[in-house]
Amino acid sequence: MKRIIIALAKVAILAAGLAGAATPASAEWPNDRPIRIMVGFGAGGGTDIVTRIIAQQLQDVLHQSVVVENKPGAGGSLATDLVAKSPPDGYTATMLSTGHTVSAAMMKSLPFDPVKDFAPVATVATSCFVIVTRKDLPADDVKGLVALAKKDPGKLNFGTVGLGSTQHMAGELFRQMTGIEVKHIPYRGTPMVVQALRNKEIDYAIELVHAVRGQVDAGDLKLLAVGASERCPAVPNVPTIAESGVPGYAVSGWYGLVFPAGTPPAIVEKMHKALAEVLSRPAVREQLSKVGAEVRLSSTQEFGALLNDEVAKWKKVRDTAGLVAK
Repeated sequence: MKRIIIALAKVAILAAGLAGAATPASAEWPNDRPIRIMVGFGAGGGTDIVTRIIAQQLQDVLHQSVVVENKPGAGGSLATDLVAKSPPDGYTATMLSTGHTVSAAMMKSLPFDPVKDFAPVATVATSCFVIVTRKDLPADDVKGLVALAKKDPGKLNFGTVGLGSTQHMAGELFRQMTGIEVKHIPYRGTPMVVQALRNKEIDYAIELVHAVRGQVDAGDLKLLAVGASERCPAVPNVPTIAESGVPGYAVSGWYGLVFPAGTPPAIVEKMHKALAEVLSRPAVREQLSKVGAEVRLSSTQEFGALLNDEVAKWKKVRDTAGLVAK
């Protein structure tokens, strides 16, 4: 009997050990090394700044180092590809932006699937695109701009930061939904677009509000409407494009965190809860607001749906415009 009891005790100890070994690593995440958040653009850009504001606070919530690494190249897809091919253990993530879904439509081939190769966590913030014109353009609202463009087809032009950019696609969507004929003039960056507006080289542009707010406030440019589906907190008295006679128009900048596909749901959930805590802090909201971003925490499912919907939307805009993916 004594031998039987001893044998049973050994079996119990072995079973307990196996149960412990079978405990998923996600139960202890993050426990053994820093979390890396890759940014596909250089330091100082919108995505980089938003990521660093959030990463700093995540360290406090997760009790683990959160390191932001800039990997610029290939329009942001260099970093995205690196994350897509990383182990799905919760220690490598990337902050995506609207440009991710635009690139998915405008690049002929990517080394990753822009939706299926990632585990969405949440969108964390949004920023507002606006229609801005040279100050002497004889149009004070969207209806006036459309009427002016239709009066003399092909005469007006709009400037962007480049062919296939988010601003270009937003402008192309506006053109398609209003039926106007305008010329597209690409530049190498937002400062050049703003300068072209001030020099009357172009008639209008669609840009992020914080990039043109100073010139608008100074009276050098005119702000006609907001591109998002809702009014922008930064300019609450400015109507949306949809309100201004183009129903259904909606383009906004967004930032969202993703892990590689296959990351355990428990890790995704923990990170979502951590983001919720970080984004509830007034100091974080204030910091984001200063760089033209407003807190917008989505659910994991909502973010996944957004990625799917936006890729499909921009592909449709591309095809309607007859643009060729590079």
